Amino acid sequence: MTKITCLGDSIRLQYTPIVRDLLGADFEVYAPSENCRFAKHTLRGLFDWEKDMRDSRIVHWNNGLWDMCDLFGDGLFTSEQEYADNILRIADLLLSRHDTVIFATTTPVSPLNVHNKNADIKRYNDMIVPLLRARGVIINDLYSLVAADLDRYICDDKIHLSQEGIEMCAKAVADSIRAAEQTLPTDSSEKITAPSISSDGAPVPFEDR
Repeated sequence: MTKITCLGDSIRLQYTPIVRDLLGADFEVYAPSENCRFAKHTLRGLFDWEKDMRDSRIVHWNNGLWDMCDLFGDGLFTSEQEYADNILRIADLLLSRHDTVIFATTTPVSPLNVHNKNADIKRYNDMIVPLLRARGVIINDLYSLVAADLDRYICDDKIHLSQEGIEMCAKAVADSIRAAEQTLPTDSSEKITAPSISSDGAPVPFEDR
């Protein structure tokens, strides 16, 4: 049985129960019961969750919607530089403790959302993805999956996933974890550079990255 961890905000809270069912008895899934919120909150949480995450071979993780939120009209909560610093610090910690790390791009919102804007979300995704890939982090592009039909995949609150969106993202997450599991070294002390994952969950050849 392969142990994995799922980290992230309320989008992760939505899809994790289905991911657990899809992975079945071959995987042990740990996920904090709390919302991991901002990237900095997740960074702090890695201290508290370390014991529960121990022996996880794969970590699937997201942060973004909280960081890219503008509640007061005076700018996003987290600047691009601070977001990059926090995300890369999380990535380095996870990579030092676990065999494989998968980062899910931040999902888009309804165009009617007044506090989160897709232009900001796409800009932050486009900024952080190359930096994570350079460290060997797998990218699971949930943004592109959901952006294909916002009316279908975003619910009435204009930010969270609809039931159909939850099921689609859960399958993409489970597929990415299963694909990553196939690349794990026999000896967990061996570190390998994991392949990227495309939006359909399939590994992307190194030459195509």
